[in-house]
Amino acid sequence: MRNADFDPDAVVAAARAVDGLRDFGDDSYRQPLEILLWSLEHEAQLNPLGRQVLRRRMVDILATRLRVADYLRRFPEIRDEEITAPLFIVGLPRTGTTMLHRTIAADHRMFAPLWYEVRYPSPAPDWNFTAAGDARIAAAKAEMAAMLAANPELLAIHPMDAMGPDEDIMLLEQSFYSFNTQAFANIPSFDAWIESRDHTPGYEYFRLLLQFLQWQKKRSGQQGERWTLKAPHHLHYMDLVFKVFPDAKVVQSHRDPVETLPSLTSLIAGVWVIYSDSADPIAVGRQWSRKFARGMQHTMAVREAMGEGRFLDLWFEDTVSQPLAEIQKVYDFLGLELTPGARTEMARWQEFNRRELRPTHDYSLAQYGFTEAGLEQQFRAYRERFMRR
Repeated sequence: MRNADFDPDAVVAAARAVDGLRDFGDDSYRQPLEILLWSLEHEAQLNPLGRQVLRRRMVDILATRLRVADYLRRFPEIRDEEITAPLFIVGLPRTGTTMLHRTIAADHRMFAPLWYEVRYPSPAPDWNFTAAGDARIAAAKAEMAAMLAANPELLAIHPMDAMGPDEDIMLLEQSFYSFNTQAFANIPSFDAWIESRDHTPGYEYFRLLLQFLQWQKKRSGQQGERWTLKAPHHLHYMDLVFKVFPDAKVVQSHRDPVETLPSLTSLIAGVWVIYSDSADPIAVGRQWSRKFARGMQHTMAVREAMGEGRFLDLWFEDTVSQPLAEIQKVYDFLGLELTPGARTEMARWQEFNRRELRPTHDYSLAQYGFTEAGLEQQFRAYRERFMRR
């Protein structure tokens, strides 16, 4: 039965059995799914827990896709939801984007995707539009608790909250057009294939999921004026951000890659070791430094082609030392008033989520095959353009 675990037909059948739904809407998911499942089976060197968790994840994604298609049939007005001037917060991982995102999301005028919503974008077909009736919440809390039980050090690296705002890369994962699965395991064939593809279908499905989440939030009584989104992943496809969201605004956070890449790598390596007994931290460093060096080059090229008016630059040291002053710059950039009420909510969130309340995070460059000189060279153009002297 081992080879059947990641057999595409078996995974699809398991997804259809979740709710008894059968229609995916289209078959665009099929090719990336098949390549991803092959890589998980033949390359990832998963341990028993890894096989169980990642197969479950594939089934969850497909079951969600079935639910989305079902909701769209029953509620076609979902496609009429307007996504107006969304804010995208981007930057290399570990540059303060999470803090910026979660602080801004404290403003009730902003829609933000919560962790349980990006992990499970669709509720059950019979959802009653209340939190009490939403089984996704319990599932997300249980999954996060299991991850932290398997590797408690993850909490020192990244604040984790199933009910808190989080990265929208998991919405892109719903189409398999993302690098998120690569953060769980080493799957080089899928990685090479997905990097070679046009990700427009992924971003179009991402937009559809935002419409669906916005519709859900409104049905459950929430009000907002625009989305605040965050994912370092968008650096790789900044051209598609503006293609699919023509009125998007982008805040880019900056910090020296010599400081950020080892921290990112420690986070991903901390996940790889949960699901594979052969996880290689050197391979993690090599893979992810290459990916983000490439992504940063792409975003710099997009900025040069489009002009700088669509971007606001912030620096990590300022965000940490004077967060509300930097957020005022964001609101000025968006043409929004930073109201006293929003300031109060943001200050309350900042106090509750002080970094010193979490464990310390220790790592070194050498653990992941890095040298300071090597990272400086790999990100030379970016450092010359954005690192303060």
